[in-house]
Amino acid sequence: MTQPDTTLQPQPHQSGPFRPAEFCRLFLAALAAAEGRKRRRKRDQTPDTIGLELKRELLEGAIAADPDPEEFEAWLLAQTLAAPAAGPVRAMCGEILQEYRMACVDPEYGRWLAAGAYSADAEE
Repeated sequence: MTQPDTTLQPQPHQSGPFRPAEFCRLFLAALAAAEGRKRRRKRDQTPDTIGLELKRELLEGAIAADPDPEEFEAWLLAQTLAAPAAGPVRAMCGEILQEYRMACVDPEYGRWLAAGAYSADAEE
């Protein structure tokens, strides 16, 4: 019998897994770099703006709800099911969940977020 693949499941980070609300606060700060990249683009940025705003709303909602780590995926699914237009919300929830899992399994990524998610893009 093979063991289940747990490589994408949240693993202890520092003293335990990131709480989703903590991760979301850190990830909101990292979105500042995306704003720097967006300002330099020479094309219609409306889709970028809509996507980033939707992601911000989801992150802020997760901060307010503060779900337990084992309930975060279910919380994101509930946001998708409650949305009038589920496609964009599902896409953003998928990205957020992927980033959350990465922060839980990659100590370097978690430290980068905790240190303020520095990016040269934010300065340009």
